[in-house]
Amino acid sequence: MNTIPDGAWPTMLTPYTDTFNVDYDALPSLVEWYRAGGASGLFAVCQSSEMFFLSLEERVALATATVKLRGKGLAVIASGNTADRLDAQIEEIKRIASTGIDAFVLIANRLAAPDEPEGVWLKSAERILREVPGIPFGIYECPYPYKRLMSPELLGWCASTGRFLFLKDTSCDAAQIEAKLDALRGTGMKLYNAHSPTLLASLRAGGSGYSGVMANFYPGLYAALCSCWKEDPAFAERAQSLVGTVALLERQAYPVNAKAFLAAEGLPIRRSCRSRDAHDFTPAQELELAQARAVFGPIVASLESEALARNGGRR
Repeated sequence: MNTIPDGAWPTMLTPYTDTFNVDYDALPSLVEWYRAGGASGLFAVCQSSEMFFLSLEERVALATATVKLRGKGLAVIASGNTADRLDAQIEEIKRIASTGIDAFVLIANRLAAPDEPEGVWLKSAERILREVPGIPFGIYECPYPYKRLMSPELLGWCASTGRFLFLKDTSCDAAQIEAKLDALRGTGMKLYNAHSPTLLASLRAGGSGYSGVMANFYPGLYAALCSCWKEDPAFAERAQSLVGTVALLERQAYPVNAKAFLAAEGLPIRRSCRSRDAHDFTPAQELELAQARAVFGPIVASLESEALARNGGRR
């Protein structure tokens, strides 16, 4: 694949059984919900998937299952190089990349320690590209165990290799995003913003879409903004105001609250998580979520209908 589609890329959740095994029976409903919501692709085996709490075998199996379920027109990328040693990460990359995903997304903070300069990161990346040939890559500025943001200069190097297609930006800073987009301009590497309040600004600056946790709540809203912002500026402003507001739900006990939301939407998803105790999602937060669904649901549906009409019924 020489490129990946623009638009909304949900960071996939991992459903679990009551005994905390991966619930592969629930996975088809989840993938179909993302598809019905207008997702352009799925970011599997990521932080929302609780990748640091999955064994390598589980990461491989989850990526394999997602690829099999995606059907026609839905791209799948995946991460999962969680090991400390680079040689172990290379083995993880090879195993997960062999599942048929469209690109493997490198966790930015695994290629160098917090106190190491970008030169160390670059040497690690060069070795990965050399030892894993023929595989397209992406980069995820994952906040755990520490956040390493990519500089425009290092991104420019990544883009110059022709091997990188995707950046999930977590800087939450419009100025930094613009600088990164300047470095990527004219290359095949695209930027997808994880920060809702700066989403429209990043699209106007040349960004290609959204990849963040809120697409686990309202994928259709993010897909609508990504598809219609250029043709209808007034619509874009309304949609941006809404995505910036609904993103307040991120401050709850995520990802437990996202699973509670999906269950309320009728999906067979339990609140079980490995990364967080389900009891962290308090009764007060549950009330907040229920009331947010009641208020935002009709508004989101209206905006999605507008976008569908403008796109001739296509998400």
